[in-house]
Amino acid sequence: MKKNIKLFAVILMLVFFISCKEKGKINLSKNTILKPEIEDVTTSTLPNHITRNIIQDSKGNIWIAAFDGVFRYDGKSFTNITSKVSSARFFSVLEDRKGNFWFSSIGSGVYYYDGKSFQNFTTMDGLANDRVTDIYEDKSDNIWFGTEGGVSKYNGESFQNFTIKGALPNNNINSIIEDKTGKLWFGTKGSAFVYDGKTFTIITHNDKPFKNVCKIIEDKKGNIWLGGNDGLWSYNGRTFTNFTQNFIGYIYEDKNGNIWTSSQRFKDQRWLLSRYDEESLSNKKPTATEIESEYEANKGMIFGILEADNGNIWFGTLKGLNLYDGAYIYDGNVINIKSK
Repeated sequence: MKKNIKLFAVILMLVFFISCKEKGKINLSKNTILKPEIEDVTTSTLPNHITRNIIQDSKGNIWIAAFDGVFRYDGKSFTNITSKVSSARFFSVLEDRKGNFWFSSIGSGVYYYDGKSFQNFTTMDGLANDRVTDIYEDKSDNIWFGTEGGVSKYNGESFQNFTIKGALPNNNINSIIEDKTGKLWFGTKGSAFVYDGKTFTIITHNDKPFKNVCKIIEDKKGNIWLGGNDGLWSYNGRTFTNFTQNFIGYIYEDKNGNIWTSSQRFKDQRWLLSRYDEESLSNKKPTATEIESEYEANKGMIFGILEADNGNIWFGTLKGLNLYDGAYIYDGNVINIKSK
């Protein structure tokens, strides 16, 4: 198998929107479209457009949200789950605690999928905006949707929306998490803020708000990680620590506690997949391994990151899927072989 397979030609840099249980009863309104049961479409064609988000479900299947559909990979073949339902550009995938799936789209709202049929939620049903960038399930089983027009909280029956017309600091949501204390953190194109159930508080470092926070995660130790225009930062509950000033597009923690990022290096504008080793994260200069891809113009953007059960690292690009096996990076043409 070829070493360092050449990936893809670069597309012009886009704005970061392109850069950056069955819960009780699901209520239907007159504006909600319940799609009939459909047959899955199995294909040898992988996603070949912008691939934003990758997850592995409770059964070991890998799900991919891309601009040409939502795909499921069962270890043998790829299935385009949404090909007969929508031509929307998909941004993220969530499996809720009952094993049902939620797909966010840019322009067509959110799709709920129970394995047999689809239900589409839009602004007609109460969603804050039909351009949905992130989905998160909190500890109380509420589903939160980050949109370009505010935040929507769905309790299984109705939506509660938060926008700048109320107390929300910024409407353009990139990332949502709930920390171990129950507080919700939001990364936006303008800043990052915390919601304690009553008040939204903007997060600052050196008395300045963070800019364009693309991704927020909480690691296994309870540290909060933020990435965006200001680089990569961690917060231990008392102080913020900066790890790099390179632009950060995505953050992911693997099973060993290593922190993976997608970033754009300042000196040459090249995009990198980087790993910060867990055992060195407490050092002033942690060990960071930069894994470079052979993009033709050295500017191919990297999106969602996933460590599969077998240890392979999957990530999305402007032209589909890639896989890193610890030695080499492979493009979609060989993923069927390497991911088994």
